[in-house]
Amino acid sequence: MIPPYLPLPPSDRVLSPRTGWTRAHWESLADHLLEAVTPYASPGQAQFRLPGRASWSGVVLDGLEGFARTFLAAAFRIAGAGGDVPHLVERYARGLAAGTDPSSGESWPVLTDCSQQMVEAASIAIGLHETRPWLWDRLDDGVRERVVEWLGGFVGKRTWDNNWMLFQTVTEEFLKSVGGPYEQREIDRGLERIEDWYVGDGWYTDGGTRNFDYYCGWALHLYPLLWTRMSGDTGRAALYAGRLREFLGTYQHFFGSDGAPIHQGRSLTYRFAAVAPVWLGALADATPLTPGQTRKLASSVVRHFAERGVPSPDGLLSLGWYGPFLPATQAYSGPASPYWASKAFIGLLLPPDHPAWTEREQSLPIDEHDVTAAIPAAGLLLHGTRHDGIVRLLNHGSDHGAPPDDPHYAKLAYSTRTGPEAAEHAWARALDNHLALIGPDGVASRRTGIRPLSCHAATASSSSGTESGAGAEAGAVITSTSAVCGPWEVRVHEITGGAGSAVREGGYALSDTSPPASVTGDGWALARRADGLTSAVIGLYGWARASVAREVESNAFGPHSAVPCLHADSPGLHVSLVVLSGDEVHPGALRDAVTVDVSAGAVVVTFPSGTSATVARG
Repeated sequence: MIPPYLPLPPSDRVLSPRTGWTRAHWESLADHLLEAVTPYASPGQAQFRLPGRASWSGVVLDGLEGFARTFLAAAFRIAGAGGDVPHLVERYARGLAAGTDPSSGESWPVLTDCSQQMVEAASIAIGLHETRPWLWDRLDDGVRERVVEWLGGFVGKRTWDNNWMLFQTVTEEFLKSVGGPYEQREIDRGLERIEDWYVGDGWYTDGGTRNFDYYCGWALHLYPLLWTRMSGDTGRAALYAGRLREFLGTYQHFFGSDGAPIHQGRSLTYRFAAVAPVWLGALADATPLTPGQTRKLASSVVRHFAERGVPSPDGLLSLGWYGPFLPATQAYSGPASPYWASKAFIGLLLPPDHPAWTEREQSLPIDEHDVTAAIPAAGLLLHGTRHDGIVRLLNHGSDHGAPPDDPHYAKLAYSTRTGPEAAEHAWARALDNHLALIGPDGVASRRTGIRPLSCHAATASSSSGTESGAGAEAGAVITSTSAVCGPWEVRVHEITGGAGSAVREGGYALSDTSPPASVTGDGWALARRADGLTSAVIGLYGWARASVAREVESNAFGPHSAVPCLHADSPGLHVSLVVLSGDEVHPGALRDAVTVDVSAGAVVVTFPSGTSATVARG
């Protein structure tokens, strides 16, 4: 239910039978977010110093971030309204004037190598390009000159070798379009670099490591196509559009039927920025989705957060997920960082009469039937279930660069209804969705760099090591295979080495406002929330016993967590059934219904439906 403090129009269940949301709802939400930050603006509107933990960049840069990221939403709102929001035009015109005026007392720091200013400069450049007739062209000559001078600080500077290179590309392309300073080789450098990062299936890695997450959509697809809107390069536009179309073919499955995104990767506090590539597909005529599916998907994601208190009653986006939760952020995250969510409003660039706004909402595959989608290039396997609307992501390829030092990358699985145990005290225990070797010192091994082995249809596999210096388990190799059918995932783990270590595997962490109920049986364990959501692990081969571990204040989905776990006394072959379901789960019956045939050369798993999967050994 939408909270009463959020000023939105009445639902339109004729045009939007599934969400009730129309273009008017998107405009109202944008207006609400933009008005809520005004009490925190500096006198000249050049900085928005929002409440919350400061980033490592300091309060001045955090204030610039507040201007630039809200300007992105304002720019899409201005352009979408044909400039007919004069208060926004005036507000950000004043901010541009003061932010580039060294005598204003609120001027922005100059751009330096690898500085946070680079990120924010790109948002300003995009905003200025998209609002050019209503804002840039009407600025005083002196203000335009100062803006060009400030943005021109990008020329000749070094960026980080990842998506940051695209900030330089779009900023200098804007400068080129207005007669400012630029270096063509610097514009080209970012575009050439992403060719090195393109791995196929519509996916880019961010910076050349096995770094696959939402940045692929809200950065690596977004900035190149926005660059083509500045440059008019039709050849590259066609190339990027083709990749985006392929990307959206599987990306549409990253969201549950209720609009919840899979909770995986970094910068999750950007929340509904995850729908930016969905709208971009319609904007660039580069989507396999129908117009009605595009709006249904985008609106369901934003509505999902709105129903859970985002924005909060003060109208602000906090550092967290639903509520504040700092373990889902990074050290570079400041109080205005969540406003990269502004990218979600890029859909407002579509004219009001575009079919994405005027056609009736249409259901997505997860609304109609169970879905399975493999992304071989990234080593990711998705499986979603229509009856409860949950989507699960099985991670056999994304590790954020070895070793995976973040619970949002290191786990075997993520979902739309659960989050990893991310607080430092819980992360150290390495419980949920993790296969750990436990040495005599009691230390649980971490997953090192992931080596993808296969990913297709309904199975995926990978191998990883255990870090050295962690006890008897050091140097072991774990080969893991996931086979899925409906809500079920069978995991086959073969461990080489690690003599003297015990073994533990955890399922999905369930979190709620009160402690989830738990039950253990003969070789199985489950945790159940009050709403019926159940996480269970069932030992099928090689396991000795089960338990349920509990944590507090460690999960973005609630302060009380429970993780069902399996235990064995030594390494070897271990086969487990992992379930996350909105339906009632009967572990004993499932253990009898899912059969495992182990031989020297293979493990054959047969699901209750009769579907089978063969996992080679050795």
